[in-house]
Amino acid sequence: MKFVNFFLFIFLVSGFAKTTNTDQFKTNVVFILIDDLGWRDLGCYGSDYYKTPNIDRLAQEGVKFTDAYAACTVCSPTRAAIMTGKYPARLLLTQWLPSGRWSRTGHKMKEGRYISNLPLEEVTIAEALREHGYKTAFMGKWHLGTETYYYPEHQGFDVNIAGRDYGAPGSYFFPFTGKWRIPSTGKNLHKKKPLSGKKGDYLADRLAEEAEGFIRSNAEKPFFLMLSHYAVHTPLQGKPDKVAKYKVVSKTKQQGKPSYAAMVESVDDSVGKVTGVLQELGLEENTLVIFTSDNGGFAGATSNAPLRANKGSNYEGGLRVPAIIKWPMSSKGGRTSSVPITSTDFYPTILSAIGQPLRPHQHLDGVDLTPLLKNDGMVNRDSLFWHYPHYNNHPQSFPAGVIRSGDWKLIQAFETGELSLFNLKEDCGEVTNLAKKQQKITKRLLSRLKMWQQEVGADPMRTNPEYQSEK
Repeated sequence: MKFVNFFLFIFLVSGFAKTTNTDQFKTNVVFILIDDLGWRDLGCYGSDYYKTPNIDRLAQEGVKFTDAYAACTVCSPTRAAIMTGKYPARLLLTQWLPSGRWSRTGHKMKEGRYISNLPLEEVTIAEALREHGYKTAFMGKWHLGTETYYYPEHQGFDVNIAGRDYGAPGSYFFPFTGKWRIPSTGKNLHKKKPLSGKKGDYLADRLAEEAEGFIRSNAEKPFFLMLSHYAVHTPLQGKPDKVAKYKVVSKTKQQGKPSYAAMVESVDDSVGKVTGVLQELGLEENTLVIFTSDNGGFAGATSNAPLRANKGSNYEGGLRVPAIIKWPMSSKGGRTSSVPITSTDFYPTILSAIGQPLRPHQHLDGVDLTPLLKNDGMVNRDSLFWHYPHYNNHPQSFPAGVIRSGDWKLIQAFETGELSLFNLKEDCGEVTNLAKKQQKITKRLLSRLKMWQQEVGADPMRTNPEYQSEK
């Protein structure tokens, strides 16, 4: 009987050790998403104005993508694409929420239809990871649905800190409250306090503190942390001591407003805090870290040059974003990839990186990027697509469909039918329209774009019978 008990003890202990080791060596995932961060707003992307040593270090240790794209020119659709691995057009979630910029008599076209919540039927990346035993947490900007049914806790996250229905805080200083005038009604939305704090607290700092606490509390088990900063979205409010540093820089050398530069630096501080605790706890070697932005930089805050335009526009300044991935299984750090990638790719990449089977029925429009991270293969995709059948108030914005294939990019203006063709390798600033000069390429790309629009069920714009033209 004693021998039986002894072997039973050994069996239970070995089983426990096996389970513990399995959890210990599972790859954790930290996804850092910044709001409105421009493609050139980091030192590692060529800025000598913004100070981002922690993000620059992440690039030195990982892979930096020069041709990374947001799935949309505005935030909510991109966030939906990250969560689902599907193009916004396929989801029918193609506009920021709740929008309201369309004019019944002032616009020639009726906007494409769009839904106002991320559907619960979608299996989000958080739900997929939770099914594999991960503790999941969301912190910061959500902007994918209303409180009753569609907050992060309804979409696979065990923890939701500060994730709400609005896209920007009332203030970046505690209690982070304020109001926003709703364009369609003129009424005020009163933004409630998103998380706890004390007088003088800064939102980016508080979110970083919460992220650090979550990592410490879950260091012994696999976790998925999505740190989704409200920064650097408006209101442009930096910490006074940081703002003062950038104000003394000559205006001819200022890439953006000092208040915005201060916000970028605070975001960088938060990255340093998160990566620092990973290093302290010995989690660096089994943690996948992804850093990116949800669209291009805001015209009133920063310059996206040499790219054309800004957030809200389908030119490169509105679509191209920074993206850095650090994965312990990468061949080596400090590499740069010029392969075009987009927001839908993160879902399958995360699954592949943690050793789980892909879900092609879910992430229909994403591709696994781990061959690029390992530097032992390419991705199987010939084109990227965008569908934005909406109006907004950002400069150089108009409703359009877009395709990028190789170095070529075609923009189809929905209202006028005008076509613009650019060779991004030779003209990343999209100065020279080659549509008439390269008619074969234009025709081929337009045909492929229209085919894709049909494939994903992209909702079209329609003639607006109530439009009143200016006399």
